[in-house]
Amino acid sequence: MTSASIDLNADLGEGFGRWRLTDDEELLSVVTSANVACGFHAGDAPTMRRVCAAAAERGVRVGAQVSYRDLAGFGRRTMDVPADELAAEVAYQIGALEVFARAAGSRVSYVKPHGALYNRAVWDEEQARAVVDGVLLAGGGLPVLSLPDSRLHRAAAAAGLPVVGEAFADRAYTAEGTLVPRTEQGAVVADPEAVVERALAVARDGAVVSREGTRMPVRARSLCLHGDTPGAVALARRVRARLKDAGVRVEAFV
Repeated sequence: MTSASIDLNADLGEGFGRWRLTDDEELLSVVTSANVACGFHAGDAPTMRRVCAAAAERGVRVGAQVSYRDLAGFGRRTMDVPADELAAEVAYQIGALEVFARAAGSRVSYVKPHGALYNRAVWDEEQARAVVDGVLLAGGGLPVLSLPDSRLHRAAAAAGLPVVGEAFADRAYTAEGTLVPRTEQGAVVADPEAVVERALAVARDGAVVSREGTRMPVRARSLCLHGDTPGAVALARRVRARLKDAGVRVEAFV
């Protein structure tokens, strides 16, 4: 299976006050979609405003990267949040980002959970539905970015929301098609050439290879490159250049 085009997304705005984790300006010159932290795992009002303005200037789509309320753990700690509370907090984060996106002449174009919430919504039906309820509460019928065939994918589709399948070029996969937990060795693919080859396999062949060596089909319209890994900007540029050389168009999915 060959994909004529693919979206490149990255997590941006993951700073707080004077502290910055991602090189937002440089990554915005490479990616087509920006998953902007909404203040719960990272990000604050000035950061959200700055990133939305820079994204709008470059024609990059703005997505709300919603999370559990976990600044200290960067949203990567397992949390048990009641469904009604989670739905309200998802809507709250989308609404906050929408203010700054509109002020920049843009809008929030999609929603993507972050970290522990992303992984929990893969298998936990209640949490997946809570995320969807939050998106619906925020209004607008926003597309949801998720692993294909996850609980979140199914819940969003059942609610009538557009669903965008996502793959990861720099994360290892299990034989079940889920991401290897970051607590396990080899969860993050460190070899730049391996990341590039995995990106090409997703875009051209619609496939990923698990850590066990199994080649698995993946229906992905968007490809994630993490902005907090060492050398993230250079790697993102390398991936985009190789995709272009392979005849794959890099363009936003919305």
